[in-house]
Amino acid sequence: MNKIKLLHALSSLSVAAIADADKTIRVMSSTIRPVNNGKKILGTARTVSCHNDFLTVIDALNQSKAGDVLVVDSQDSTRALVGELFSTEAQRRGLSGIIVDGPVRDVEMLRKLEIPVFAKSYCPCSGTTQKMMKTQTEILCGGIAVAPEEVVFGDEDGIIVASIAQLIDLVPSAIQIQKAEEAIVDKIQEGECLIDMLNFKEHVKFLEEGLESSLSFKI
Repeated sequence: MNKIKLLHALSSLSVAAIADADKTIRVMSSTIRPVNNGKKILGTARTVSCHNDFLTVIDALNQSKAGDVLVVDSQDSTRALVGELFSTEAQRRGLSGIIVDGPVRDVEMLRKLEIPVFAKSYCPCSGTTQKMMKTQTEILCGGIAVAPEEVVFGDEDGIIVASIAQLIDLVPSAIQIQKAEEAIVDKIQEGECLIDMLNFKEHVKFLEEGLESSLSFKI
């Protein structure tokens, strides 16, 4: 499976399915939330490090290519690093999304755009444009390391980051997990009881007896 096929496969999955396939996968802090809900973010990371100054963010945008996700380590910035003009240009360039571990602004307008934008906070005051810092280096965003060209995949449940090779290994399991959950939802909607489909009683009994056990479905 190459990168293009991987991204296509991921587009039909939920972030939760990937997280269930590997519970050790890197997940950004839940403080980073979607600005415009209902959109998936999926692409390769173009990383930026800056602080209260968005000159480097502009530089990264200028270097970016279609399919990139701009990932910004704001180093605890208190001023907005991305707004309506920047995000509109990112959309025009075909970027797959923007993630800022810090403030953005023009929220009402960002919510009207198609490009997914995730951020930690909002601030009406913009940063300065006086300091050029680094792009395309390993950064910290949402409490985890993000390296250039790693895959960034997010929805309203959160954002995961992984290498292409790691995700290629996980996709088959994630597909099975998602299909199994869809089948269980169908059964519940048809009137079956969720608890009856689980080994719940046996699991609790084993735990009370001090034995190892795992909660699982019997179907």
